[in-house]
Amino acid sequence: MNIVLLARNPNLYSHRRLVQAAEQRGHQIQVINTLLVYMNITSNRPEIRYKGEVLRGFDAVIPRIGASITFYGLAVLNQFEMIGVYPLNNAESIARSRDKLRCLQLLAGSGIGLPVTGFAHSTQFTDDLIDMVGGAPVVIKLLEGTQGIGVVLAETPRSAKSMIEAFRGIHANILVQEYIREAGARDIRCLVIGDRVVAAMQRQGRSGDFRSNLHRGGSATTVRITPEERAVAVRSAKLMGLSVAGVDLLRTNHGPAVLEINSSPGLEGVEMATGIDVAGKMIEFLEKKVKERRRRQPSSPPEGSG
Repeated sequence: MNIVLLARNPNLYSHRRLVQAAEQRGHQIQVINTLLVYMNITSNRPEIRYKGEVLRGFDAVIPRIGASITFYGLAVLNQFEMIGVYPLNNAESIARSRDKLRCLQLLAGSGIGLPVTGFAHSTQFTDDLIDMVGGAPVVIKLLEGTQGIGVVLAETPRSAKSMIEAFRGIHANILVQEYIREAGARDIRCLVIGDRVVAAMQRQGRSGDFRSNLHRGGSATTVRITPEERAVAVRSAKLMGLSVAGVDLLRTNHGPAVLEINSSPGLEGVEMATGIDVAGKMIEFLEKKVKERRRRQPSSPPEGSG
């Protein structure tokens, strides 16, 4: 296969591992900076250009689009899809998972367990909003936050109300969620590829921090997940339409609750914690899907026939 990896930083662990895994399996892979791509959007000859040259001849695209460039990144990915390049995750599924509010609504509508979550525009009924999710302490999340940034724990009704009013005062959209005390600053990241969980790790927040994100100083260890947790992770990824996803779960007294779904999950933590070649499994999945697509496509008739 000839693969393009959409990524701004080729030196990140995840991107280096994907390049290594692809090359070890005999494929060509080119890393291109998503923001340096430009496009000719036309009906008869759509083009993708990079550094003055037309990009063509690719079989598959691996999108590693940072949250801060979602809009432009998805436009580039849509263009690759338009010219017939197979995406590991398609633009529509990434957009769906990046919209945290819509993601939670889709999961809730399908009966997936979630922390009780509130969302409001006005601060007029903030006291009732806090009570609705079970009262303080509550977790307050910026809709646009990533890697634990923009996530705070309000331990009293007064502090919760102050934080909500402060966020709304700067016109920030936030979610207010119940605090799952029994989780103990731990969550589980399930790495889903296709219809199975290929690796799972438990993340523990550093002392004094309720957030378990590795970027915030948390630690990771391998974990054995239950059949219910496995099923919830796979079903959640499928509801988003994602072929590859990091599904974050909390263990609650009422079963697994989905915190978040990541369409570009980092590989370093999960590979280090489990010893599993996740990058290789992603390339293997891509091989299978590209082969299936080629078999479905009608072959061109021999030249001169007809």
